[in-house]
Amino acid sequence: MEVKKLSISWQFLIVLVLILQILSALDFDPYRVLGVSRTASQADIKKAYKKLAREWHPDKNKDPGAEDRFIQISKAYEILSNEEKRSNYDHYGDAGENQGYQKQQQQREYRFRHFHENFYFDESFFHFPFNSERRDSIDEKYLLHFSHYVNEVVPDSFKKPYLIKITSDWCFSCIHIEPVWKEAVQELEGLGVGIGVVHAGYERRLAHHLGAHSTPSILGIINGKIFFFHNAVVRENLRQFVESLLPGNLVEKVTNKNYVRFLSGWQQENKPHVLLFDQMPAVPLLYKLTAFAYKDYLSFGYVYVGLRGAEEMTRQYNVNVYAPTILIFKEHTNKPADVIQTRGMKKQVIDDFITQNKYLLAARLTSQKLFHELCPVKRSHRQRKYCVVLLTAEATKLSQPFEAFLSFALANTQDTVRFVHVYSNRQPEFANAFLPDSETFRGKSAVSILERRNMAGRVVYKTLEDPWTGSESDKFILLGYLDQLRKDSALLSSEAVLPDLIDELAPMFLLRWLYSASDHISDFWDSMFHSNWREMMPLLSLVFSALFILFGTVIVQAFSDSNDERESSPPDKEEAQEKARKTEPSFAKENSSKVPKKGFVEVTELTDVTYTSNLVRLRPGHMNVVLILSNSTKTSLLQKFALEVYTFTGSSCLHFSFLSLDKHREWLEYLLEFAQDAAPIPNQYDKHFMERDYTGYVLALNGHKKYFCLFKPQKTVEEEEAMGACGELDSSLHPGESRGKASGLGPRPIKGKLSRLSLWMERLLEGSLQRFYIPSWPELD
Repeated sequence: MEVKKLSISWQFLIVLVLILQILSALDFDPYRVLGVSRTASQADIKKAYKKLAREWHPDKNKDPGAEDRFIQISKAYEILSNEEKRSNYDHYGDAGENQGYQKQQQQREYRFRHFHENFYFDESFFHFPFNSERRDSIDEKYLLHFSHYVNEVVPDSFKKPYLIKITSDWCFSCIHIEPVWKEAVQELEGLGVGIGVVHAGYERRLAHHLGAHSTPSILGIINGKIFFFHNAVVRENLRQFVESLLPGNLVEKVTNKNYVRFLSGWQQENKPHVLLFDQMPAVPLLYKLTAFAYKDYLSFGYVYVGLRGAEEMTRQYNVNVYAPTILIFKEHTNKPADVIQTRGMKKQVIDDFITQNKYLLAARLTSQKLFHELCPVKRSHRQRKYCVVLLTAEATKLSQPFEAFLSFALANTQDTVRFVHVYSNRQPEFANAFLPDSETFRGKSAVSILERRNMAGRVVYKTLEDPWTGSESDKFILLGYLDQLRKDSALLSSEAVLPDLIDELAPMFLLRWLYSASDHISDFWDSMFHSNWREMMPLLSLVFSALFILFGTVIVQAFSDSNDERESSPPDKEEAQEKARKTEPSFAKENSSKVPKKGFVEVTELTDVTYTSNLVRLRPGHMNVVLILSNSTKTSLLQKFALEVYTFTGSSCLHFSFLSLDKHREWLEYLLEFAQDAAPIPNQYDKHFMERDYTGYVLALNGHKKYFCLFKPQKTVEEEEAMGACGELDSSLHPGESRGKASGLGPRPIKGKLSRLSLWMERLLEGSLQRFYIPSWPELD
């Protein structure tokens, strides 16, 4: 009887504890904790969180319950700042991301059991393992949602590869591979591989984004790229698939012949070098994954101790060949900076060991990112970090000042001080911010102590008064400053705003372009031969449509040209000449409504009616090419002008006009005054003023920008003979000018004036002609 009472009391206590836990869970209301309504916006939630966080931060609030209160505030903000968690809390009263999924699974399971009970199915007989609670318990902690994948998995894939399984309900193949998947996950997760599971039924958006159109599917993600697994689902195949995702140059094979070169690369690469000694011929996967995670900070090498000739290294560095050993070398290659040796090498042990030795003793500041990591911004009084910077010139060998600075950094025991150095010739603006404008430090090394105050580059610093030579007195002075700095931070009395550091190790633009091109080509190759063809159908359809249109157009054009040639018979010589005269280019006014034909050039006369529309108010970017002619030379010059400019009529920005010299000579003379030495300035004492011949001149007028370009015709042989001695009397004129007597010449010499107009038009379109600007366009009377 007493035993029965005791069991009842225990049951009562258990029930009471469960009730208290449920009540405590229900008592937590993130809206009430932050003091906001359920309809509050993200801005209101963030504002309330910042206010409460400042009030209840344990460093500022000495209340005994401040820490618990601060934890509740942080938890409430974590729920309400995430739209997915907030929605889950509003609907189900719990912020768990899988709440909705679990509830739907429970409903499906209830329906299945109800169906099972009504039709008397015996699961033990049929052995259908569709109990979602039992089957999904393995994958539940690895379930991925779209936001989690985009915000966490993709950025994290640049540090470790991910292995993701796509599954769904009522998938017999998924059940078949489940034991193999479980074993592979247990092994690979311990090595540092990320694991994910996507339920295609509830995360269709993510499954479509990954390109998985069938279940089960297994894929890998590394550096943000997706690779599908196509082999049999066997544990060893999955392991090889993960290993194939990693770059091939992560770990260098090191022997007696190249270990000196490998360890000496710290100065050029600005990284510590890691050596693993092991008895396995191949590099272990754990070591490759570690090298991938820390590839930006360290260089990794592997030594197979069973190889002949490895005894020299093992003897020099006192390595036990019967247990895996990791050595880290920094600035000194003859002695490792740190050593770890253990038979059961675990990932956590390696990560802790690597993290403690990520940087050199006196690393070189080669980028702004490295500057942020080595010299972080001051967060609080307790988190002060000081950087001792050596400003020195670049040298192939270690100089005496740097050796002394390195030995001082090696002897340092303060956690709040970091030692770095900068090449002054590579970072001149950064170095000049610390050095005074004097000749004292020119060509010499200097040491500054700095503390960063914000991310914008503001620092406080103290530069040693004398150049750094590495003498004992310099070390003593620096040590005194550091001891004084521990007691009084006011020692750093100078302020400056530092410019961003130049990334010294970044590849050149051409190399970056080549790397990017190779990545795109490899992605295209993988998409063509390994990805699902359903994804490639839109691209292939577009490519084939473009090719069909292109070849169709070429074929139609070829057939039309051949038909035209077949229909037109070759005329004889006289008919060709007669036809050429008949098809001389016709010239119409601006209001002409005729459809342009082949050989047609529309040339309008520039008059007081068309002057405003064709020049003064000409649209930006458009030009009017104007031919200067007289009544006697109009026909011949227009024919030659049309032939010369016909090849340029395809441009919609060019307009063609002609100007009568007999009507508008004063307008032309006014314009030519602005051309440098293009024509002499006319005056009343010039007896040949009205005889000066400008026929054949061509002006390209830009009405919007108010400038023009000038074409001057070349003098022909017939003109020179006709002019005779007149050319000697008027030698002061420009070589392109002639007297009015030239107008009496035949049509051939007149047409020869425009013989080089096509070359001038090409230079006009190139923009290489001289431009003559005017203040405003004169009126055309």
